Amino acid sequence: MSILVTRPSPAGEQLVSRLRAQGREAWHLPLIEFSPGQGLSALPGQLNDLRPSDLAFVLSRQAVSFAHGELSRRGIAWPGGIQWFAIGRATALALHQVSGLPVSYPLDREISEVLLQLPELQNISGKRALILRGNGGRELLAETLTQRGADVAYCECYQRQDRHYDGTEEAGRWQARGVSTLVITSGEMLHQLFALIPDWYRTSWLLRCRLIVVSERLANQARELGWQDIRIADNADNDALLRALQ
Repeated sequence: MSILVTRPSPAGEQLVSRLRAQGREAWHLPLIEFSPGQGLSALPGQLNDLRPSDLAFVLSRQAVSFAHGELSRRGIAWPGGIQWFAIGRATALALHQVSGLPVSYPLDREISEVLLQLPELQNISGKRALILRGNGGRELLAETLTQRGADVAYCECYQRQDRHYDGTEEAGRWQARGVSTLVITSGEMLHQLFALIPDWYRTSWLLRCRLIVVSERLANQARELGWQDIRIADNADNDALLRALQ
C-alpha cells in the first residue's frame, strides 16, 4: 500500500517522514500553501480592544504562526486576561508555546461543534469574541457565538492558496507508484483533488483509493463525490492520522 498525503507543509512532510520511518511507502502532494492574511495589520488593535473576560479563538496552527510573527515584529506580547480557546490540542499547544498563556480546547474531536460544547462558552452574552483564522472556512463558530449573544469579529491571519498541477501527469504518476490510500484533511482539498484528476483516472484510480479523512462531515462529502472506502481518523493531527493508517 502506497500512501499519498495531501495536507500542506510542514505537517504533510512530517507525516510522510514518520510513515517512511515505519518502513511504509508514502508521498507528499500538498494541495494548498499559506501566505500572510489581509487582516494581520489590524490584529494588535483588535486584541487591544478586548476586555478582561472577553474571548479569543485560534482555529489553526497557521493562525498562531502568522499572528505570532506579526506581534513579534511589532514587539507586542500576546495579551493575558482574556479567555483563549483553540480548535484542538495541537493548536492549543502551539499557542501556549509562543504566549505562555492558558488555552482551553475540546478534548474530543477538533471541530467547531465540539469546541462549542465547552462549559465556558455557554453563557457569553455581552462578551466580545475575536476569531483568528484563514480566509474563508466554516461559519458555524461565529454564527453560534452570535446566537449566544457575543459580539463576534474576525482576523484573517493567513490566506490559503491553491497549488497548481497538471492533473493528467499527477494522476499517471501516483497510479504508477501504486498509491491506494489518500490522506485528505479538509473539504477544500477534497474537492480540489477531485477537480484536478481527469474523468478517466477518477473512475480507474482515484475513487477506488481508500480515503483517510478527519471528520464525519468530510466523509459525507467524499461519499457524495463517489468514494466508498473511507476511514475517519479520531482527530486531525498527525498522531491520529497515523493511527487511522494502521
